[in-house]
Amino acid sequence: MNSVPKTFRVKSFGCQMNVYDGERMAELLGADGLTAAADGEDADLVVLNTCHIREKAAEKAYSDVGRLRREDGSKPLIALAGCVAQAEGAEARKRSPMIDMVVGPQAYHRLPEMVADAVRGARPVDTEMPAISKFDAFPKRRRANPSSFLTVQEGCDKFCTYCVVPYTRGAEISRPWTDIVNEACELVESGAREIVLLGQNVNAWTEGDRGLAELIRELDRIDGLERIRYTTSHPADMTDSLIEAHGEVEKLMPYLHLPVQSGSNRILKAMNRSHTAETYLAILAKVREARPDIALSGDFIVGFPGETEEDFTATLNLVDEVGYASAYSFKYSPRPGTPAATMEDQIAPELMDERLQRLHDRINTHQTAFNRASIGKETEVLIERRGRYAGQMIGRSPWLQSVHVETDAVPGDVVRVTLAAAGPNSMTGSLITKVAA
Repeated sequence: MNSVPKTFRVKSFGCQMNVYDGERMAELLGADGLTAAADGEDADLVVLNTCHIREKAAEKAYSDVGRLRREDGSKPLIALAGCVAQAEGAEARKRSPMIDMVVGPQAYHRLPEMVADAVRGARPVDTEMPAISKFDAFPKRRRANPSSFLTVQEGCDKFCTYCVVPYTRGAEISRPWTDIVNEACELVESGAREIVLLGQNVNAWTEGDRGLAELIRELDRIDGLERIRYTTSHPADMTDSLIEAHGEVEKLMPYLHLPVQSGSNRILKAMNRSHTAETYLAILAKVREARPDIALSGDFIVGFPGETEEDFTATLNLVDEVGYASAYSFKYSPRPGTPAATMEDQIAPELMDERLQRLHDRINTHQTAFNRASIGKETEVLIERRGRYAGQMIGRSPWLQSVHVETDAVPGDVVRVTLAAAGPNSMTGSLITKVAA
């Protein structure tokens, strides 16, 4: 039998949805009477909220578990949560006897109950994937970051050949309109100035004849909410009404993250992506027509099985044509159970490394150019945290640029600045004034 835990720590890895899930698990544990452990202090309960998107994710998770053993040989209660937990299931306990409970991303609302079972000596596992009912179990949002995440959609029906999400997160499902609006209001009442709508395919959110565009327009009516963003989107779900919202909803920030993954139509077909390079570019052209100052971001996978130099050159050409303000690029990583993992012509690691570096360099060139083109603009920055130096604060521009500014403003304040200097990854702002709340 284990001691009843009094303190906890949640460590989240991977995507923004995992960050949101980690926050909600912390709220559940807090509502159950536990206290978050202070930095540097041992916790009685540790929740490892894992990500399975990269190769060897499971091995990393077990390594993280092993590091929780204390010098005296004792350990906290350990919950393996998230996508690795979903993929491994009961096997996780066999691989690591240190793990006390295993909970998948659709079942973590049961975490307090599972902790109680573990205290009694049980080793519970819950990797069921029911319809989204877990949100009903969450306590009211009481504390919010200036920029706060709000999950509106989970799962994926796209079945890209490289991706485990349909297997670890389940089918696409949308949270109810009323629940989302209520949680958004709670977040604003708790201090949020910006809400970032989350989903594996966030723009697949739907309820009846209403889509993400209509939901954004409803959130636009919330007093005290200054900014709206959403991520991650799929090109197949970029409707005309959503594109129009970018030009018509003032609170919807001029930023769009729309993954393409490759510039080669041959590779896109092998990935089971529903778009071509041409249809993807046509979508971006419509978005830019609706919102000419929009900052565009994307995702790329380098070294997908069978990728030739010609295919990779097509990706570089697409990057040049779009001129991304930012983008994320990754080496292809075979995930067990996905069709791509057994495809022929797997690319040598050293070739993937070389191509990834070339892609990084090309993306960085365009990101730096976008930032330099922003110099001289007057804009508002939402302050999020303190900087490294005394009097320095860090916030985000409407285009999601990180902006350093000297000010006495605090997190949650909005300041007006002139963007005065640009680096590859951030901007420096010269303070004009603080915007009244």
